[in-house]
Amino acid sequence: MQRIATIPAIIEQHVEDAAFLWHRRAREIDGHLMGPFDIGRIDQRLDANLDGLFAAGQAAWDLVTTRFADYQEPPELFLLGALAFEWQSAPGIKFALDSAGPLGNSGLSALSGAVARSSPDRLKPFVARWLDSTVAMERALGVGALYHHGVNPGLRLAELLTDRDAEVRRRALKLAGARRRRDVIVEVAACMEARGAEERLQAAVAACLLGEARLAQPVLDKMLVGYPEFAGAIVEIRLLTTPSIAARSWWQQLVSTSAMREAAVAASGLLGDMAIMPWLIEKMQSPELAYAAGLALRDLIEIDFNDTDVFVADPAKLGPEFGPIEATPLPSASRAQAWWDNGKGPARFDKFQSMRRLKLDAMRKALANAELTLMNWRRSRPIPAWM
Repeated sequence: MQRIATIPAIIEQHVEDAAFLWHRRAREIDGHLMGPFDIGRIDQRLDANLDGLFAAGQAAWDLVTTRFADYQEPPELFLLGALAFEWQSAPGIKFALDSAGPLGNSGLSALSGAVARSSPDRLKPFVARWLDSTVAMERALGVGALYHHGVNPGLRLAELLTDRDAEVRRRALKLAGARRRRDVIVEVAACMEARGAEERLQAAVAACLLGEARLAQPVLDKMLVGYPEFAGAIVEIRLLTTPSIAARSWWQQLVSTSAMREAAVAASGLLGDMAIMPWLIEKMQSPELAYAAGLALRDLIEIDFNDTDVFVADPAKLGPEFGPIEATPLPSASRAQAWWDNGKGPARFDKFQSMRRLKLDAMRKALANAELTLMNWRRSRPIPAWM
């Protein structure tokens, strides 16, 4: 990095804006609220702020490290990684890696985000070293680099799938599924018997992408009972990999059990059946199920609900029993009913593809054709900020 004349206030603004924009992008990248144009605008602004920091050299590094000392959070760590990778600074990269350790998986995710935004040419000198490192986090970061930049590791993948570290294996499983590596199905199947639930789930998803849904589904069904924190992801992949009639039957059994009802309601939009609208509106009246019903509504109907009044940001507006709910926005049952009854259904609105919709479409296409590489729905689509 170089020392050049800079205006501190401008560099500070670049630091603050870049951290905020990356955090917002990371929060919304797989969600219902933003589409590719929205993410593209964020990317345009994020890249502009990063370019300002890259150009500022040592002054930018000093400000970012000072900010990280005050706020040891993923957005600040992302900036450390982005600067160090851009400048190919070995001391800077070491500092970023050392700083990530205390943050655990969130730190690794932040550095992976920086890797994803860096060019392969700038990363190339480091990735091979990371993959051969004795430090598990560095190996995991190396696998993340392969995944983000669409690199097929060849015979090395089988070795990564048997790594002694669970996070390295989990990331290798994600890579195996995305690159459609059926030659490592034995290693993938072995990971479905791993001790860690997150690894077993990723192995099951990888198996589905490799054409072995029948092998994965019993594992997914068993996990539903003991791991409610993964229920949403499990139900989603289970429905995506089950023929429509059988999927409906499986879902009906799930929604009839109190323990799984919330996850089943949230996934009901994946069934693609508009006939569930009255039932879905009824679920919106329940404080326990309203948020899940809202997620299902956004999956079911491809419009931008920000153009309607169906959702509210303040739960208290729905009644005192909704007040304690932290998850927002929530759908209003009465507004949804009026919107539906008055003929303001999807035909009256432009089609809207959220980032979640892009993810689901990418998964459906990959599951339907074993020859297709899983599309990177998260890829940057730069859109001028003034559009």
